[in-house]
Amino acid sequence: MSVAPEGGEAEGPGADRRPIAARDSGFARRLTALLLKTPVTPNQISLFSIVFAAIGAAALFWAPRWPLLYLVAIAGIQLRLLCNLLDGMVAVEGGRGSPVGALYNEFPDRIADTLLIVALGYAAGAGWLGWAGALAAALTAYVRVFGGSLGQAQDFRGPMAKQHRMALMSLASLLALGEAMLTTERFVLYLAGWIILIGALLTCATRTRAIVSRLSGAAKP
Repeated sequence: MSVAPEGGEAEGPGADRRPIAARDSGFARRLTALLLKTPVTPNQISLFSIVFAAIGAAALFWAPRWPLLYLVAIAGIQLRLLCNLLDGMVAVEGGRGSPVGALYNEFPDRIADTLLIVALGYAAGAGWLGWAGALAAALTAYVRVFGGSLGQAQDFRGPMAKQHRMALMSLASLLALGEAMLTTERFVLYLAGWIILIGALLTCATRTRAIVSRLSGAAKP
C-alpha cells in the first residue's frame, strides 16, 4: 500500500487505504482466507463493526456501575477494529470490492466512533465531552476525505487518528477497571475524553496543514 502523508501522491488501487501493520500478519491473512470461503461480503463485515461498537459502548456506559463491563468494552472496541481490518482485506486481497464499498468503509466508522466516544463521555460523567470528542473525531475524517476530493492521497496521520483513539479507549478502560477497585472517581475516563478531543482537533490541524502544503501555489497560512 502506498500513502503519501508528507507530500507527493500515492498510486495504485490501495492508495487510499489506512496503513495497518496487522494487515501483513499471519493471523489476519488466515482469518481473511477463512472468510473468503464463506459468502460474507466486505460491506457486511463493515456493518458488523457497528454491532461490536454498540456492544462496547453499552458496556462502557454501564461500566462505572458494574466495573467488569470494562472488559466487555475492550472486547467490543477490539472486535470493531478487527472488522475494520478484515473488511478491507476481503475487499482488496479477496477481490470482493463493490461500487458502494467506499460508503460502507466510511459511514459505519463514523457511527462506531460516535457510539464509543459518546459512551466514554457519559461513563466519565461528562456527556458533553463525549459529544465534543465524537464531533472532533468526525472532523478528522472529513478533512481526510476532503483532501482526497482535491485529488490528493487521503492522509491518515495522527496524532489522534482512529487507531489511536481506539487504543487510548482500550487502555483507559483497563485502567478504569483498576481505578474502580480503589475509588469511585472516574478520572481516567475523563482524562481520556479530553485527550481524544484535543488530539482530534490537533489531527484536523495537521491534516489541513498537509493539504495546504500540497496545493501548488498555495499561500502559507
